[in-house]
Amino acid sequence: MFRLRSFQACCSRRLFHSGAVSRDQVLDQLQTCSAEDQVFDVVGRNKAKLSASHVSYAIGQLWKFQRERPHMLRTIEQVRNHPQFLTLQVLAENKISLMDDASVVDMLYGVLRLQVEHHDSLVQQLVTEAWNRLERFQMATLSKFAVCLSDQFLQHSPLMGQITQIVSQRLDSIQDARVLTPLMNSMFALVSPQLRDALFKKADFLLDKTNPLHFNNPRRVVQFIRNVKQIHRPLLEKCNQLLLQNVPRMDVEHISIILGLYHSIQYNNCDFRLAVRQRLMELVDTSTDPATFTKLFASLGPIAGQESTALLLADELNPHQALGVVETMEEMQCRNLQLINNYLQGSVYPYEVTMLTRVLSVLPSPRPDEAVLSRVNAVIPQCNLNDLNTYAMVVAKWIRNDPSYRHNTSSKYVRLLQTLNRCSRERLHSFESLDVVLEEVKCLSGEWFDEMLLEETMVTMQKLIDQISWTNVHELGVYLTRTNYFCAALMDRIASVTIENIDKIHYSATYSIMLPFAVLNYDPPKAEEFLDVCIRHFTPYISSFDPHLLVLLAYALALADYFPEEVVREIFSVDFLAKLDAQLETFPDGLNMRIRLRLMELNRAVCLECPEFQVPWFHERYCKQLQKRANSSISPAQQQIHKMLGDVLGGMNCAKVGVLTPYFYTVDFELVLDRHLHPVPYSEPIQLQISENGNVHWQSGSADRERMELPPGARRIALEFLDSKSFCKNSWHVKGEAMMKKRHLEILGYHVLQIPHFEWNSMELSSEDAWKEYLRKKIFSEVP
Repeated sequence: MFRLRSFQACCSRRLFHSGAVSRDQVLDQLQTCSAEDQVFDVVGRNKAKLSASHVSYAIGQLWKFQRERPHMLRTIEQVRNHPQFLTLQVLAENKISLMDDASVVDMLYGVLRLQVEHHDSLVQQLVTEAWNRLERFQMATLSKFAVCLSDQFLQHSPLMGQITQIVSQRLDSIQDARVLTPLMNSMFALVSPQLRDALFKKADFLLDKTNPLHFNNPRRVVQFIRNVKQIHRPLLEKCNQLLLQNVPRMDVEHISIILGLYHSIQYNNCDFRLAVRQRLMELVDTSTDPATFTKLFASLGPIAGQESTALLLADELNPHQALGVVETMEEMQCRNLQLINNYLQGSVYPYEVTMLTRVLSVLPSPRPDEAVLSRVNAVIPQCNLNDLNTYAMVVAKWIRNDPSYRHNTSSKYVRLLQTLNRCSRERLHSFESLDVVLEEVKCLSGEWFDEMLLEETMVTMQKLIDQISWTNVHELGVYLTRTNYFCAALMDRIASVTIENIDKIHYSATYSIMLPFAVLNYDPPKAEEFLDVCIRHFTPYISSFDPHLLVLLAYALALADYFPEEVVREIFSVDFLAKLDAQLETFPDGLNMRIRLRLMELNRAVCLECPEFQVPWFHERYCKQLQKRANSSISPAQQQIHKMLGDVLGGMNCAKVGVLTPYFYTVDFELVLDRHLHPVPYSEPIQLQISENGNVHWQSGSADRERMELPPGARRIALEFLDSKSFCKNSWHVKGEAMMKKRHLEILGYHVLQIPHFEWNSMELSSEDAWKEYLRKKIFSEVP
C-alpha cells in the first residue's frame, strides 16, 4: 500500500514538473516586453535557450516598436548597433532551416525594415532559403516576399520572374486586395499585357469586396496604373472614390504620395483636390519634423495658391521682426531654430512674444525649450483674450507632439494651461466695457475657448447688456451667429436697440443684425416690427450691395419666412445673376460653392413659398450634380430607426429611407397612413444595396420618379432625425434651417414629424421596446 502511494506521489510530481516545464518561459518574457531594451535584456539572458521562433519573435517586436513611433522619433540605428542585435543576427543565420515558411519571410521583412544592409549574409541567406521554398508559399507569404525583393531593387531579377509566373497561374486563388496589390507593384516590370489586364480585372473585383477604410489598396492600384503606363479609367475612378472617402484619415505622407501619383498620370479630380486642401490645412499643426513639413507645403502649395504662404505665416504677422525671421529662415532653409529662439528671449512686448511663438509652433521644431516656455509664462498675464487663445492652441499642439506628456500629468504644459485658464477668467471678469469684450472675443474659436470661456463670456456680456448700442449691435449679432449660442436676453436687446436707432445704422449692417434671429430661429418681442424696419432701411440700397452679400441677406430673410419682393426680383434678374457669376469667379472655391448653394436654397424657397413672384426653378441640373457628389450612405442611426419602423408599421416596405422630394430635399423616412391611420405599403420593394465604395443604402425615391398616388384621405408623413447641428449649442432650441425645411415639406404635402437626437439617445429610451413605443406615439399620436 505504501509503495503504491509512493508511486502515485512520484507520478504526480513528475506530471506537475512536466506541466511547468512545458511553458515557454522565454517566449513569455518576450511577449511582456514594451521597449527595445527589454527585448535585448531577454536575449542577453537567454542566448543558449533561444529557438528559431524566439529569434523571429524578437526581430518582429523590435520592428513593431519602431513602426509605432513617428519617423522623427525612431531609433533604428541604435537598435541595429546594439550588441544583442548582432546576437540575434548570428542566431537567425544558424536557425534558418528550422523556420517555417512565413517565419523566413517575416524575418527578412523585419531585418530589411531595420535597415540591415542588402549584402549582409543574413539577408542573402534568407533570400536564398525563401527562393528554395518559393513554389510552396501561400499567396500572402509570396506577396510579402515580393515586397522584400522590391526593397532590394530586384524587380527585374529571375526570382521576380518566377514569382510573376506563379501569380499568373494562381491569380484566381487570391481573394484579398492586401495580398494582390503589393504583388502588382512588385512585379509590374515583368507582366505581359494579358496578365496586366487580368490584374486590372482582379483588382476591380477585390476593391468592391475590401474594407473601404483600407486606403492603401486603392493607392497601390493607382501606383500600378502609373507603373504600367496604362490608364484604366473605370478602375482609376473607383480608386479615387475610395481615396476621397478616406482623406480625413490621411496624413501628409499618404497625401503627398497620392498627389504625386495623380500628377504623374495627369489625373485631376476637383473633389479630391478640395478635400486634400482642407485636410492639409488641418495637418499644419501636426507637422513638426522638417521632412513632413516640407512635404506638406510641397503638396499644399499647388492646390492652395497663396494660402500656403498665409498658413506659413500663421494668420496676420504684422511685426517686422517676425517677418524678417521667417523670410531669413526660408531663404537659408534653416533647420536650427536658435535664431527665432533668440528673438523670443529678447522680446518684451506681449504681442511680439505671442506672434513669434505662433510662428515657432508652425515651423518644424520637436518641442520648445525652457527659455521659450519661460518667456511665454512671463507675458501671459499681460495678454488679451485673443493672445491667450493663441497660446492655448500652441500649447495643445506641443502636448500632442511631446510623448513625455503622457507619462507626466503635472508637466510644464499642464502648469502653463492652468496659468492660461486663470488669467483668461481674471481678464474676462475684469471687463467693464462691452466694446472691449467684443474686440477681444470676435475672432476667438477652438475647443479651448468653447470649453473654458464661451459660457463665461455670455455671462459677462449680459452683465454689460445696457452697453448694447446702435454702434455695436452688428458685431454682437455676428458673434452670436458664429458661436451658435442662444441667448434671448442679448437678442431682445439687439432688436429693441435696432428699432429705436435704425436711422443711425448703416444699411449694410442690417444683414449681420438680422442674421442671429434667422439662423437661431428666434422671434424677439415686436419681431415683425424689428424685421420690417430693417427691410425698409436697406431696400433703397439693394443695388449697392455686393451681389454675394445680397444673396446671403435674402437667404437669411427666407429662413425667417420673409420674402421682400424688391429683393427677390433684384436677385433673380438676368443682370444680377451675370454680375454674381463674375464675382464668384474671383472667390476661393469654398466661398464660391457656399454662395451658389445659398442661391439654390433661396431659389427653392421662393418657388415654394412665393409662387406669385413667378421665379423659375433653374437649379435642377445643379441639384443633380450635388446629389451625385453627395454621400448617400445610410447612417447607423437611420438603419436602426428604419428597422424599428418596420416593426412598428408592420413591414419594412411601409417606410422609405432617404427619399428625394421635388426641389431636392432629402427626407430621412417617408411613410403613408390611410384615413384610418393604417400604414400603406409601397408597391415597389425597398432593397438594401451596397455601393461601390462599400456604403449601405436603400433604393429610394427620386425627384424624377412619379410619387405614389395617395388613397383618398391618406397622409404622407416625413419623419426627420435632427442631430446636434439642428440645435443651438447651449440649448435644445431648433435652428432656422431645420424649421424652414419643415415648412417646405409641409408645402410639398407632408406632415412632418421630428425626432430630436437628445430624445432618441436619452436614458429613457434605453431599450428597443422603448424606442419602438416612442416611434409608435410619435406617428400615431401626433398625426391629426
